[in-house]
Amino acid sequence: MARYVTRFAPSPTGPLHLGHAFSALTAWARARDAGGTALLRIEDLDRSRARPEWEARIFEDLHWLGLDWPRPVIRQSDRQAAYDAALARLAPLTYPCRCTRADIRAALNAPQEGAQGPDGIIYPGTCRHRRMEDAGPDDTIRLDMARAMAAAGPLTFVETGQAPGPRTVTAEHMIRGVGDVILSRRGMGAAYHLAVVVDDAHQNVTEAVRGADLADATPIHVLLSRLLGLPVPQYHHHRLIRDAAGRRLAKRDDARALSTLRDEGLTPHDIRRLLWPDGPAPL
Repeated sequence: MARYVTRFAPSPTGPLHLGHAFSALTAWARARDAGGTALLRIEDLDRSRARPEWEARIFEDLHWLGLDWPRPVIRQSDRQAAYDAALARLAPLTYPCRCTRADIRAALNAPQEGAQGPDGIIYPGTCRHRRMEDAGPDDTIRLDMARAMAAAGPLTFVETGQAPGPRTVTAEHMIRGVGDVILSRRGMGAAYHLAVVVDDAHQNVTEAVRGADLADATPIHVLLSRLLGLPVPQYHHHRLIRDAAGRRLAKRDDARALSTLRDEGLTPHDIRRLLWPDGPAPL
C-alpha cells in the first residue's frame, strides 16, 4: 500500500483565514493519524494576483499554528513544462476557444442552456468545431467533454469525507452538467483543473483534503487523471467555515484573517477552539 500523502495548497493572493486553518489542520491530522506526510504547495498560477508577501505570510501563519512540512515547497509557477506536456497529451481531445464571457452569455439562447456547472455557466460549444492547429496565442484551450468521456469510460473514485463511500460519475452528467472545461487560460498557462491533477500525481498524493466547495470539481480531476494515465487519489471533502451570515469565508474577509486574529491576541489554541467548538481539535 502506498504511504499516505496529502497536501495543503493555498494561493498567495491574500491572507489565510479560519477556513484555511481548518483545512490545513485537518490535512495535517489525517497525515499524522495515517503515519504519512502533509505537504505544502503554493498554487501561484495567477501571476497577476500572486504576491511574494502573501506567500511569506502563508509560511508565517502555518508555523504559528504549529505546522511544519517537507522542503522544498513546490510552486506552480515553476511547473509550466509539466503542464505543457500534459496539455500536449490531451491535444486530440481539446480545441481552442476565443469566446469571451460576453460571447458565451450571448450564445445562451436555448432553454436548456445557461445551466451552472463547477466552473460557472456551462459552455455552449461555440468553438467546438475549431482544430488545435488553428489555435492562436490569445485562445483558451477547452476539453471536448463528450470525446473525453468516450475515451475514458466510467469514472469512479472514493470519497472519505462528507458522505464517504465510492462514487461513480456518468458521461451524461459530465457532458450536460459540467461541459467543456478550460484546461489552459490566456496569461496563466495551465488552468486550475489541469495543474492540480498534474501536481498531485507528481507529489504522489494519495488523498486530497479540501473544502466541500470543490466536491463538484472532483469528477473533472478524476477524468483528467484517467486520460493522462495518472493514479486517482482518494478525496476528503470537509465542511466549510462560514461567517455569522452563513457565507463561506473569503480572503477579503480580513476580520477572519489569521494574522488579524493573532494581532488581536488569540493563540493557536483559541483558533482550534473556534474551529472545533463542540469537541477536541484533531491537532
